Amino acid sequence: MKIAVGLSGGVDSAVAAALLKQQGHEVVGVFMKNWSDDFGIEGDCPWEEDLKSAREVADHIGIEFLSYNFELEYRKRVIEYFFAEYKSGRTPNPDILCNSEIKFNVFRKKVFHELGVDKIATGHYARVVYDRGIYRLLKGIDQNKDQSYFLCRLSQEELANVEFPIGHLTKPQVRKIAAELGLPNAYRKDSQGICFVGKINVRTFIEKELGKKKGKIIDIDSQKELGEHDGIWFYTIGQRQGMGLPGGPWFVVKKDPQTNTLFVAKGKDNPALFSREVYLRDIHVINPEFDKYTCASLQAEVSLRYRQKPSNALIILCRNSRDQTKLIFFEPQRAVAPGQFGCIYMGDEVVASGIIEG
Repeated sequence: MKIAVGLSGGVDSAVAAALLKQQGHEVVGVFMKNWSDDFGIEGDCPWEEDLKSAREVADHIGIEFLSYNFELEYRKRVIEYFFAEYKSGRTPNPDILCNSEIKFNVFRKKVFHELGVDKIATGHYARVVYDRGIYRLLKGIDQNKDQSYFLCRLSQEELANVEFPIGHLTKPQVRKIAAELGLPNAYRKDSQGICFVGKINVRTFIEKELGKKKGKIIDIDSQKELGEHDGIWFYTIGQRQGMGLPGGPWFVVKKDPQTNTLFVAKGKDNPALFSREVYLRDIHVINPEFDKYTCASLQAEVSLRYRQKPSNALIILCRNSRDQTKLIFFEPQRAVAPGQFGCIYMGDEVVASGIIEG
């Protein structure tokens, strides 16, 4: 097949491209420039270094190399969403939107149209299997690196057109393969921070766009005013640092965007930090078999944030008047943050996802 590989400059996508080339495919390496400082919001975006690394990998493997600029699309579809969610008192996950809106949407459509490829590929630690007429998204074999959570908004069409060449490998195995092949980025450190923006001070990043807005900090138990904050968008549920309150530890438990009020609770095990019932909106179904249960209760496992071990929950699939799906967890969940995604698993398979409501 002819396959376009998203080369990020990192070792994972490099090994993905190399493995596909070894398998006899016609491989095209494509670098996506999605962010720079040109928008006036400073970040530690190493795109030039990433581009150089990606080009060196393509040259070493011996594949065609292209670079596409998706900065306008990224700004509109990911960054504007990022700021709007924070302003509304929620905590977004831009990496999930980056995958669903850019890598598997804008990028996929462009290379299919312009390059005539059969599939795209990325260096995600996840797997896709075709079983009984359904493309199933599975966790990566490496439990420490599994990235299926970040792919929870993909569709059947998108899964039909993607390869995850390293999903069956562990990170140490990927590093070993890179070293054996002499890849120029074999020992390069993994990127961190926001997808394509890089490692930044999130508070500074948000302040540049949203500014500051003074508001009250209230003890949710006593309802006493404890102090002031600079804007609810600087805080997320479960956060401990950054409030400057005496006599703690204090943790953020609720945000009211209407009154710009931050509610806190004292103690890391305060009941206000825990929830047994969680509501999801905008349910996205990956496995169409999940839609068979249109009005029923179904037991499954759910992750409410990345790297959280999935927890057993009863999923109430009868939507309420607000078109929400209700989750009842067997064990209370700590620091559930509205705006994050709830990823629903059945075994190793991602079957659906939704956005956590406050």
